[in-house]
Amino acid sequence: MSSTVGQTPSAVKVAAAFTTVYLVWGSTYFFIRLSVQHIPPMLVGCLRYLLAGILMLLWCVITGEKIFSWRVIRPAIVSGLLLLVGGNGALIWAEQYVSSSLAAILLAAGPIWFVVLDKGKWAENFRSKATIVGLLVGSVGVLMLFGEKLWGSDVQDGSVAGGRHREMVALVVLVLCAISWAAGSLYSKYKAVGNSNSVNAGWQMMSAGICFILLSWGSREWVSFRPQEVPLSSWLSIAYLVTMGSLVGYSAFTWLLQVRPATQVSTHAYVNPVVAVLLGVFFAGEHLSLIQLGGLLVILISVLLINLAKYRAAVGAKVFGERTRERPIYPR
Repeated sequence: MSSTVGQTPSAVKVAAAFTTVYLVWGSTYFFIRLSVQHIPPMLVGCLRYLLAGILMLLWCVITGEKIFSWRVIRPAIVSGLLLLVGGNGALIWAEQYVSSSLAAILLAAGPIWFVVLDKGKWAENFRSKATIVGLLVGSVGVLMLFGEKLWGSDVQDGSVAGGRHREMVALVVLVLCAISWAAGSLYSKYKAVGNSNSVNAGWQMMSAGICFILLSWGSREWVSFRPQEVPLSSWLSIAYLVTMGSLVGYSAFTWLLQVRPATQVSTHAYVNPVVAVLLGVFFAGEHLSLIQLGGLLVILISVLLINLAKYRAAVGAKVFGERTRERPIYPR
């Protein structure tokens, strides 16, 4: 997706982009889980983003866009490493040890980190009681998910205890993943303004793919990897992640960051975990405990509180801007 700088995108285009991010990204948790069952995690990231980055940049060349500009490449590398390596790479690694449903539930708390890390709007955000309450409620939801693993960590069986330890580590990694994703999203929003969405996304994915090559090589994943033993379902999962998850879904996401407020874009956290849970339960045989379902509900309530405060502020700023003929405080 692309839009001319200075133009207001159509409501239909924005709605289509949100629908894509909501549904497609909700399904990627399931397909990541399928892929890492037979393909090493860093290699999954390498295949997904290197292929998607090459295809995206080739498309940019075909359509006549200029791709070799350091002004564009530099912020794309930084945001690509934060979003796709620190964010999605951590998710890929963690899904070796936790279900796709649980990963999606924990990452539903992502909007909390958007508020915490968006320093330029601290004065505005932390004046809102709804935002503060939302942050506290979201923290309770995250603690519920960690608490379930801690309460069950006193078992005597060594293999079970070891499994719970790996799950706890994976949950911590998922929290860091959410922080990195929010940081990358905000960096991309404020530093890549005016750049071509397609070129920006292409270099983000290309830089992430190259980084995953180094990570895969450094962790010696290739030593034990046997491509001929990988089932068709895992290869098809990689194909889905490349085409729908990256080329279609990620392009829609980066475009939305340019035309809508970051906290509004982050509302994909409402729908993604629901889609991920449904796919995990009905197609992967995953099970959710009552505590996990309760954690999801608490986290979604917190996200609702945070975004209600932002929407009210946005509406107020728009009305004020129209009355005073001043530019609203929210980006286009």
